[in-house]
Amino acid sequence: MPSQLSLKKIRPIQLVAVIFFTVSGGPYGLEPLVSYAGQHSALIILLITPLLWDVPAIFTVLELNSMMPVTGGYYKWVKHTLGTRWGFFEGWWTWLYTFIDLAIYPGLFVVYASFFFPWLMDYRIPICLVFIWLSALLNILGIVPVGKTSLILGAAVVTPFIILFVLAFYHHSVTTIPTQTLKGVPFSSLGMALYTVMWNCLGWDNVTTYAEEVERPVKSYLYSTFTAFALVIVLYFLIILVSQQTGIDTGALKEHAFPAVGEAIGGHWLGQLIALAGMASTFGIYAAVLLSVSRVPKVMADDDLLPHFLNKQHKRFLSPYVSIITCSLVVSLMVLWPFADLLIIDVTVYGAGLSLEYISLIKLRKVAPNVPRPFKIPLSTTGLYMMVLLPFVVYFVALAGAFSSTEQAVWAAVFAIAVLASAELVWQLILWKKPHHKKGRLY
Repeated sequence: MPSQLSLKKIRPIQLVAVIFFTVSGGPYGLEPLVSYAGQHSALIILLITPLLWDVPAIFTVLELNSMMPVTGGYYKWVKHTLGTRWGFFEGWWTWLYTFIDLAIYPGLFVVYASFFFPWLMDYRIPICLVFIWLSALLNILGIVPVGKTSLILGAAVVTPFIILFVLAFYHHSVTTIPTQTLKGVPFSSLGMALYTVMWNCLGWDNVTTYAEEVERPVKSYLYSTFTAFALVIVLYFLIILVSQQTGIDTGALKEHAFPAVGEAIGGHWLGQLIALAGMASTFGIYAAVLLSVSRVPKVMADDDLLPHFLNKQHKRFLSPYVSIITCSLVVSLMVLWPFADLLIIDVTVYGAGLSLEYISLIKLRKVAPNVPRPFKIPLSTTGLYMMVLLPFVVYFVALAGAFSSTEQAVWAAVFAIAVLASAELVWQLILWKKPHHKKGRLY
């Protein structure tokens, strides 16, 4: 096993870029929000949902990471606090949800590339496969190349939107905000609007799986996470506001995405620039998410919960290359799923894993109140209960909305629940072959 001292580490500015791509990568994928929520509800849903869904998650991640900044992140926290069984559930659910999440981005890459060459849609699958394996190669080269690439791609993503906002505010008089209300939004549409925003703002815990590969992890995560969150929310708010002000049809926005907004504001050249940024965004997101998820099976294999070949590291780059290749193989088989189905499955499975982190946070406050926490949420245990109730409300409203939506959305939600149930089946198989795990340690 390579010495941890020989690992190259990324700096806070690179971590900001990696976090940005892990949880967002720009507003791409947010386009359906206006068609679901309407002109008078989109902005309020966009602002309220992150406060209820993301802020509790961010605080939870920062406190737990400050206590245990280790490779494996959330998996290690849950395993340490709730025992091996629930640690396995956390790792298994997150591994599966990330496969689903990753399968979204190659398809989005083709959508934005087709802005230049419409015939590329006829070659969607081959292009997706090239996309997947180029990202795998980048990840095998190690965390530093991924961090540097994320920094470059981050600038490529944000710059066209800055140009768009400047042109919109100074030449198109974007000065008014439509009156915002949830009145009149059908419950099924509200559920899909919530899923859209939740999906565009999830993954804050994913960025902790490589904490030992970050310089001064506790301080770096604190600075980088809040910086990335502010960047994401401002970017999302402005693009939806500008999109509404252009008067673009919601159906056209959903079909042609934000390049259509760029064309409406600045002409074809700006539409092209935003389409290029969309291609950069999808690649950056995919590379950053693959970086985070590839560390989870590696540490689970170290704990004898997954096959041991998954913990092999590259002799030169020290990356978990077998895990990266395994993840890429699975994603290569999942790129046929439609976007809306993947979104529902993704958020539903992710939310279940996040709930175990909330439980771990509260339990550690009770059983280990004196363990040093360089970052501590300024709430009592009762306050924590109230805080974690907020994302649970959003989660179940979105899930109920999906069940009351189209038949296709219902089957996606049912499949997500089946994915969650698979953890218990696999756990029983592990106990059958390796009964020593029955004595998994609790905090």
